[in-house]
Amino acid sequence: MFSSIMRGMKILPTRGCHTRGRKKPKYGTRFLLDKSKIFDFNAWDDVEWDEEHETQARKKVEENSEVKLERDVIEKFENEADKYWDAFYDIHTNRFFKDRHWLFTEFPELSVGENEAKRIFEVGCGVGNTICPILQNSKSPNLYVYGGDFSPKAIDILKEAPEFDPNRCSVFVLDATQETWEVPLEENSIDIIVLIFVLSAINPLKFNNVIQNMYKYLKPGGLVLFRDYGRYDMAQLRFKPGRSLGENFYVRGDGTRVYFFTQDEVKQLFERHGFNEEENRADRRLQVNRGRLLKMYRVWIQAKYRKT
Repeated sequence: MFSSIMRGMKILPTRGCHTRGRKKPKYGTRFLLDKSKIFDFNAWDDVEWDEEHETQARKKVEENSEVKLERDVIEKFENEADKYWDAFYDIHTNRFFKDRHWLFTEFPELSVGENEAKRIFEVGCGVGNTICPILQNSKSPNLYVYGGDFSPKAIDILKEAPEFDPNRCSVFVLDATQETWEVPLEENSIDIIVLIFVLSAINPLKFNNVIQNMYKYLKPGGLVLFRDYGRYDMAQLRFKPGRSLGENFYVRGDGTRVYFFTQDEVKQLFERHGFNEEENRADRRLQVNRGRLLKMYRVWIQAKYRKT
C-alpha cells in the first residue's frame, strides 16, 4: 500500500535538503528532490499528494471503516474512556510523546519573555509533554500555566515531574466533553489555549462542547493552538476492519480512541463558534525506516484560531 502510493507522489521544490546541525525551521527544509535518495534521511518535509495517492488512501479507509462492533461495546468505550486512559498512563508513565522538539518552532506564541505576563491553559495536558517545556523555556514570574486532563493518573504523574512548579502551574482533572467545565479559572481570563492531539481522542459528537468552553475562557483576542491527526495519516491506514466506531473514528487495541480530521472540518468547527482563522494547514511528512526500507506517510492538521 505505502510503496505503491509513493510512485504517485509529487515533490515540492526546495532551496536545499541538508539541515543536520541546524534547528529545524517552521515547515521544515528537507525536501526530496531525487527519489533515488529517499533512504538517505529518516524523514522528508512537506510531501504533497497527487490524485493517485489520495485515491488509494481513500480506498484503504473505506475498507477499514465499516462498523462491526456491537452498540453496547461502542458505549463501553465511551463510558469508560477515563479508565482506558488511566491504564495507558499506568503503562507508559511519562515516556509517551516526551520529545516535542517542534513545539516552539511551530508555536512560537508559547515562548514567553523574561517578564512577560501570560496565562496559558492546556486542555488534555497528559503527563506534561507541553506544560513542562513551557515552564522550562521561560522563567518569567508572570507566567502561569494551567492544565486539565481526563486521566487522574496523568495528573498525578505530572505533579511528580521535576519540571513541575506549583508556584507557576496548576493542574487538575477535567472532562472536556462536559457542557459545563468545572475549572479554577475565570471566564475571559486565558491568553492561549493549547489543544494538541486531544480533540481526536474525543467522541466527535462532543467536539462542540470543547470548542464552546474554550471560547468562554479565552480573553477577547485570545488564541487557540491546535495540532492533531489528519485524514489518511499512516495511523488511520493501518487500522484493521472491525476497529471502527464511526466515520473516521476508531478504537485502538488498548481501548483509547482516535479521530482523523480534514482541514475543512477543523475550519468549520472553530468558525461556527465565533473564532477567526489565522492558520490552517496540512503538515504532510514522509518518514522512512532505512533499516527495513519502509515508507510511512504522516498527516497532521495544524491550526490557530483567535477569539473575536
